[in-house]
Amino acid sequence: MRQIAGHRYINLESFRRDGKGVKTPLWFAADPAVPDRFYVYSTADSFKVKRVRRNPKVRLAPCTMRGEVLGDWINAQAEIVTGPEAAKAMRLLDRKYFPWKQVLGFFALFRKRDHTVIRLRPAEGSAGSA
Repeated sequence: MRQIAGHRYINLESFRRDGKGVKTPLWFAADPAVPDRFYVYSTADSFKVKRVRRNPKVRLAPCTMRGEVLGDWINAQAEIVTGPEAAKAMRLLDRKYFPWKQVLGFFALFRKRDHTVIRLRPAEGSAGSA
């Protein structure tokens, strides 16, 4: 997933119960200690988190902040993470998107919404584009 690492946004396609894909541009951070591991976060009650909990199969592609895809789609697995791994992921995101993530975090204090961290990895046998 090296083609994603150099970008600022990732398009995450998660799937509804009926199989229809829903694409969402997101901030992401790569884990420098583990190749091909990326993290994204969202509010805990978001539909993308609900879709990932139900079906961990997703697709990823580098994109613009508006979601325009800039490369090939990659089949991947998504997993909700908590504890030390989630804290590490948030530190990576904080560092990559400083100061914008901190500004958004400040305003989020007034809304009292929990966040969920999602780990993304290429699917076994993923050949790249789907």
